[in-house]
Amino acid sequence: MQVVHGHTHVPLEARGAVVAIGNFDGVHRGHRALIAEAVSRAKALDRAPAVMLFEPHPREFFQPDEQHFRLTPLTRKLHLFKELGVKTAFVEPFNAQLAGMTAQEFIERVLVAGLGVAHVIIGYDFYFGKKRGGNPELMAHAGEELGFGVTVMPPVAESGEVFSSSGVRLHLAQGDVKGAAHMLGDNWRVSGKVVGGAKRGTGMGYPTANVPMPKGTTLGHGIYAVRAHVDGAVHDAAAYLGTRPTFDDGKPVLEVFLLDFDGDLYGHEMEVEFVDFIRPDRKFDSADELIVQMNADVSNVRAILS
Repeated sequence: MQVVHGHTHVPLEARGAVVAIGNFDGVHRGHRALIAEAVSRAKALDRAPAVMLFEPHPREFFQPDEQHFRLTPLTRKLHLFKELGVKTAFVEPFNAQLAGMTAQEFIERVLVAGLGVAHVIIGYDFYFGKKRGGNPELMAHAGEELGFGVTVMPPVAESGEVFSSSGVRLHLAQGDVKGAAHMLGDNWRVSGKVVGGAKRGTGMGYPTANVPMPKGTTLGHGIYAVRAHVDGAVHDAAAYLGTRPTFDDGKPVLEVFLLDFDGDLYGHEMEVEFVDFIRPDRKFDSADELIVQMNADVSNVRAILS
């Protein structure tokens, strides 16, 4: 898959594509429907399927002092796009220049002059341009005038619940990683570099790899069944996210115990895939009582991941 940054120097072979446009945070089932439509439409038109997304997320640009829960980093998005059949990903820098463009200017400068789009796929709730002045109706009208097709996708839902990034975040905040996975179409993942910790787990027979959570991440505290992806290998694991109330009630930390693993992971990049929720965090009267519970937790994790 080709990755093109910006719209001013687009390679000739990347022009004229069918482009799905959005932020694609989470690449959830609604986003996947958008991309599937782009792939199908591209095949019908004998064009290449592509996506356009914005970096950073516009919310991060307009509210730089706020902590935003980004579900999916760019590298993960690009990996998923490739799996879904996308041939080109246009990564448009979201900066003051882009934020200042009117909706019509965005269409004319970015989509037509820059990308030479053949067809555009957008969601029913896609607003764009300065002060969100553009909407699907304006896009469709511009397409008729400027010679490109437009498809507006309706909401994608199941049992009355619309698949959305905010919905995924809500599930995760409640620790409902299975509910989040249902919306996403895949297990939610978080990644980071393993750092040193207090080594309390080692003293209790459960050495853990500590992975800092990205800023803004909101995940329910407790024990999870996870899979740890590190150095090209996948390990069944138990993970704890919480403030360690039995000990110091400090800053939340993600601690991952790899089952049947013996090795030093310090400094390694680890991607943690959340499979199921085991139990909420709580304070124990003693370390011995906690160890008994940890034994039960790991047994539950083994049963779930088997």
